[in-house]
Amino acid sequence: MNHDMATRMRDGNGFIAALDQSGGSTPRALRLYGIDDSAWSSEAGMFDLVHDMRARIVGSAAFSGDNIIGAILFEQTMDRDFHGKPAAEYLWQDRGVVPFLKIDQGLAPEADGCQMMKHIPGLDALLERARAKGIFGTKERSVISAANADGIRAVVEQQFTMGEQVLAHDLMPILEPEITITIPDKAAAEAILREELLRHLDAFPVGKQVMLKLSLPSEDNFYAPLVDHPAVMRVVALSGGYTRDQANAILARNRGVIASFSRALTEGLNAGQTEAEFDALLLQSVASIYTASVSG
Repeated sequence: MNHDMATRMRDGNGFIAALDQSGGSTPRALRLYGIDDSAWSSEAGMFDLVHDMRARIVGSAAFSGDNIIGAILFEQTMDRDFHGKPAAEYLWQDRGVVPFLKIDQGLAPEADGCQMMKHIPGLDALLERARAKGIFGTKERSVISAANADGIRAVVEQQFTMGEQVLAHDLMPILEPEITITIPDKAAAEAILREELLRHLDAFPVGKQVMLKLSLPSEDNFYAPLVDHPAVMRVVALSGGYTRDQANAILARNRGVIASFSRALTEGLNAGQTEAEFDALLLQSVASIYTASVSG
């Protein structure tokens, strides 16, 4: 594992930019960016357009390692270039931003109020390729939609099993058991999730760590035991459907938790904006998320 990247991720001030929209979420991301579905006629064309959007974001003067310590990429992004350099190399060498790779390939059908990750064929080969390309870690997402102990237990078990596989390739896993923020029993689901996470973390050998990406909690500092756990390098939060202002306000009240926002980061950006307009809006977004991330 890259020592300099690990130090940056463990000790750096800032947040993680989630630039990992994939097949199902890409059309919506492009629509929010002002590009209608009629702008492409194939999946390849769609991914070309979203890559152009990402390249514009990371190439902006507002996208700086001064505020952003990491970025999560989609597999196709990892395999492409940013401004003449392989994407992961550009992020680290030119921006001082630690590159991660989204490795999950969608969700299985719901069972016990939860959706586990689909099987990922060829995962070991993907992890080796990612490491060779300079990727520091991975992100893997499942979804919790009810305070169902059996479902949450299964989700966490799968997350840690995959985390062990990632660690075996000398990469840092970001485990992401997302709780849907609109469910009526969200607080109860958070209590079950915290208990299950702590049970697995307590069993970790000394010196081994993972990262956690969690929905913003209903109770401030509810995840403090995870933030303080020696087996956790960092706890990051997803915006999960909150607006940027809402997500920032909650995040700022949670000590030690930093942002890993996607839609909230790019909120308001538009393909039709001039470079000056684009950079100014992105800078405002980055500054507000940075402030919320370091104020907790």
